[in-house]
Amino acid sequence: MSFTLAIVGRPNVGKSTLFNRLVGKRLALVDDQPGVTRDLREGDARLGDLRFIVIDSAGLELAEDDSLQGRMRRLTERAVEEADICLFLIDARAGVTPADEIFADILRRKNAHVIVAANKAEGSAGDAGAIEAWSLGLGEPIRISAEHGEGLDDLYDVLRPLADGFAERHAADTPETDVEIDEDSEEEGVFRMPTAAKPLQLAVIGRPNAGKSTLINKILGEDRLLTGPEAGITRDAISVTTEFMGTPMRIWDTAGMRRRGKVSDKLEKLSVADGLRAVRFAEVVVVLLDVNIPFETQDLRIADYAETEGRAVVVAANKWDLEEDKPEKLKELREAFERLLPQLRGAPLVTVSARTGKGLDRLHAAIIKAYEVWNRRIPTAKLNLWLRAMTEAHPPPAPGGRRIKLRYMTQAKTRPPGFVVKATHTDKIPESYGRYLVNGLRADFDMPGTPIRIFFRDQGVANPYKERKKSIPSRLTKHVEARKAAERKGKSASGGVAPGGTMRPDKPKPKGQRPPKK
Repeated sequence: MSFTLAIVGRPNVGKSTLFNRLVGKRLALVDDQPGVTRDLREGDARLGDLRFIVIDSAGLELAEDDSLQGRMRRLTERAVEEADICLFLIDARAGVTPADEIFADILRRKNAHVIVAANKAEGSAGDAGAIEAWSLGLGEPIRISAEHGEGLDDLYDVLRPLADGFAERHAADTPETDVEIDEDSEEEGVFRMPTAAKPLQLAVIGRPNAGKSTLINKILGEDRLLTGPEAGITRDAISVTTEFMGTPMRIWDTAGMRRRGKVSDKLEKLSVADGLRAVRFAEVVVVLLDVNIPFETQDLRIADYAETEGRAVVVAANKWDLEEDKPEKLKELREAFERLLPQLRGAPLVTVSARTGKGLDRLHAAIIKAYEVWNRRIPTAKLNLWLRAMTEAHPPPAPGGRRIKLRYMTQAKTRPPGFVVKATHTDKIPESYGRYLVNGLRADFDMPGTPIRIFFRDQGVANPYKERKKSIPSRLTKHVEARKAAERKGKSASGGVAPGGTMRPDKPKPKGQRPPKK
């Protein structure tokens, strides 16, 4: 990544549409309703041979107070200050408005590299607005159409000479999941510590108003994300890169997820889908609960979704500073956790206060522990010794009188751990026996909470001679068989001895008469 490009402008001028066009994915929410985007959103953009970081910002509003619009404007101004290049977008069909002139003065003071682009300039309807953009005094405007992809070659010609003057930047890659490993390897798994090049991907999910953005701001040490007493402020899944107590992390803040029956607004539906997509980009997922109303149905669904996606899970109970009887409340939380989420048995459960920052050290330790278990590798030799002991203690069932034999076990994947068991009659193995093996792996190999996958493969005992062809008789065998056939046919009429035969009497012996002694 060579530089950072921030897209700014009034509401509903097409900033998010251009953002999605540059990143090549529908990451930002797009709608005809103005004011959809509220936070800053980063993405890896591609334009020809250019690779850069693009930032989608909220629409600039003429508000400077502490209202929601005022806080949104301050976030956008911060993005302008941090970006290398600022792309100022106007609506070519509406022309230059007084608000555009005010924002042009702000951009001129805050950023040295400002590019003016007249969006929605397809056809002749945007000619007048594109010409008016000259009056902003920010150089020659570019005519583009983010919806139809027109004018991007002109944008490339402007960015190309500027890109060579900036230092290279490296964005975090998509986390590796379901990593296949050598089944015959006997090496212990090596825990790879996160680095600045490959930070730990962390997603914070939960119900609305649980304190997700407040928690991330406390980790960052600044008010980077928009917060407030209103529920549902966060709409996009926003990612920020930071160091959490010395560990490089890329943290995703997601929109609050309510029950499907209560989600009626179209924007909220898109926000929930965006948050679920962020879970798939994460390695560790923090399920944030409100300690006053913990483990509601939606909390359980969110945690189960993270486990189904194969991500390491940490459960954090927020607003712990407001609790009076802390020991009794912690006991209730642990009991409810074990009872309602058996598929995450042993997962870390920590208490935090996003407002005061208390408990962040416990949260960091739980995240690192979950990440380490998620990467664990168990040698094949230890697995097979363990499998033998498990089957002796509790043999698999014998449905229909057919005994199931578990012959061999190995680990095939990490992130999360996946195991392959070769057995007979795999279609008859009940799910309860699979859970028995999973719980045993958690207890005996110190793998609490992490998702564990077990795959049974049929490995019956085959007949080694089933497919072997019959050997062709040799010449000697043919000769011997022909001789025996001739002997059976060559009986002498006088009762003599046939060639190669024995003495045979002409008549049967009378009853009671013994043969003469020789």
